[in-house]
Amino acid sequence: MSIIKELENKGVKVPNQIKDILKSAPKVHYYNSSSELFDAATNGPENATFEVKYEVPGKGEYLEAVVHRVSNGISANYPEPYMRRRDPDTMLIADNKPSDKLRFSEVYGKDFSELRGETFDWLKKQELAVFLYFAGNHPIGYGGIAIAPANAGFFALGLALLQKMIPFNELPDGFKLDSVIYVAPPFRHTHFGGKQKVVHNRLDGFHELYSYNLYPGPSAKKGLYAVLLTEGEEEGWVTTHCSSVQAISPYDNTTNFMHEGASGGGKSEMLQFIPREPNGQVKIGTNMISGEQRLINIPLFCTFNPVTDDMALCHPSYQKPNGKLTVADAENGWFLRVDGVNNYGDDPSLERITMNPKEPLLFINIDTNPNGTAMIWNHIDDGNGKKCPNPRVIVPRHLIPNVMERPITIDVRSFGVRTPPSSRENPNFGIIGIFHILPPALAWLWRLVSPRGYANPSISGGGAMESEGVGSYWPFATGQKVRQANLLLDQIWDSPRVRYTLTPNQHIGVWKVGFKPQLLMREYLTRRGNSKLRFEQYQPARCSLLGYELNYLTIEGAKVPSRFLKVYKQDEVGEDGYDKGAEMLYDFFRRELPQYLQDDLLPLGRKIIEACLNGASVEEYNELLPMEYKYAFLKKEK
Repeated sequence: MSIIKELENKGVKVPNQIKDILKSAPKVHYYNSSSELFDAATNGPENATFEVKYEVPGKGEYLEAVVHRVSNGISANYPEPYMRRRDPDTMLIADNKPSDKLRFSEVYGKDFSELRGETFDWLKKQELAVFLYFAGNHPIGYGGIAIAPANAGFFALGLALLQKMIPFNELPDGFKLDSVIYVAPPFRHTHFGGKQKVVHNRLDGFHELYSYNLYPGPSAKKGLYAVLLTEGEEEGWVTTHCSSVQAISPYDNTTNFMHEGASGGGKSEMLQFIPREPNGQVKIGTNMISGEQRLINIPLFCTFNPVTDDMALCHPSYQKPNGKLTVADAENGWFLRVDGVNNYGDDPSLERITMNPKEPLLFINIDTNPNGTAMIWNHIDDGNGKKCPNPRVIVPRHLIPNVMERPITIDVRSFGVRTPPSSRENPNFGIIGIFHILPPALAWLWRLVSPRGYANPSISGGGAMESEGVGSYWPFATGQKVRQANLLLDQIWDSPRVRYTLTPNQHIGVWKVGFKPQLLMREYLTRRGNSKLRFEQYQPARCSLLGYELNYLTIEGAKVPSRFLKVYKQDEVGEDGYDKGAEMLYDFFRRELPQYLQDDLLPLGRKIIEACLNGASVEEYNELLPMEYKYAFLKKEK
């Protein structure tokens, strides 16, 4: 009996176009496990090297990727540096359903149906790799089928590790095909000028993804993120772009953090230990002008249990009547960026996981030799004398130590921003202190603008102050900005006991700090547990977009200097350098927010945006949406 017949006998409806492709292809490999795809990645376990290449009219045979079998898994590298990171402009919409994204017909002046047919015709001539997946966290989420050329086994492997792979003979009750991923790599050359493109076609009850490139970011991982966002937009809930972690202080206080932000905003880093210097101290940062280093002593550190790395389901069925937000992981594997690991010993925990894993992993943009060992600090050379800023490894979440399987309820939602060095001579928006307290209204605005920030390693091109938009997940959403903005505001309104913070990474003024600010925030707030900050500990920031700034910060008796809390106290910045950087932030918000002032924006959202455009103070933001638990029980019109 054919696989199609078996599926249909189990009540799974298979669209006719899929049946046609699978019946027409010269050979179809149906996979039931990631171990089978590991073998397929190099066209069989006997091969240590495999080249993924296609015949491209006008170019001849084009090499897309070189795949190595290594002792700890599979390593894939792209000869073309452009393919080593996500292009932020990959998405095109093929259907006529509501969307604020570019439509295929707008860009190319014709309906997608012609290219859709060409894609099917090409797949019918290929030897294929096919498997089932479940996007989300079963039973919350959506089933689907992946159809890729068999020689792109490494890409199929990446998808199978990121989302739960469903064996054909072990279908869970109620499994449905809600989506499909068609993979046709040569089309990026023949139809899209060599660019990464993913076309979404939202049919009634079925979501088609056409992946015309082999970088897993936009094609596999974020492609299925789009499926979750699409369904959530229709049903009234959000899959947030965040990591989340349960931190336990040395004194047994437990605090659950959720860290959001654009790509490169510190989501994966929130799940890491604080690096120590050889003498055991923690380096807050290095002054880029004087070379001075500032170190503090922290004798005891928090322990933590990771929960999510990049995508969190905020499904209504998880929520509790406690004034907080409950989330669960939306992925089966984590796409970890390891650009911060440059030498042996930089991240001992991750090094242990990846060098001798309990099961093989997939490495991307890591320099390897066939039959050697992929070491996460050996980043591929980009060809310009610089290392690729986006080295990755996909790790199944069950291999992460102390990972939590159950949903968690969030106490603190932080937002990370990649900040440039900033000084009086070269002012910029790197004026954010080690962390700020945000009124909920301001927290919502930061999620609307979501700056990609400085020297973003995850995406190609782009300037420092470009926006990723609502919730920082807008590049992956297929629908409407205002609808997503309303869902985020509803979410914040419904969780009044959640506290909001803003943290920089990379730089605080002229100090290079990496991701230390968010890790030190995690250490400090976990020690406090549910205790509020003392009133005298914070005050309105000099720049009102930054909420409340700290007057002092002490961790285990170690005082953090005020120049890391109030950037204008740095001699190299001063009030004049700070104010110029603040004006850059104001200009950015003024540029990005007016697009949300549409008729269907919630009235409260309109008030918040208009307040920002009118130069509101921190107190005015707090009046619109107070940092008080009591307001949850007030019947106040949004």
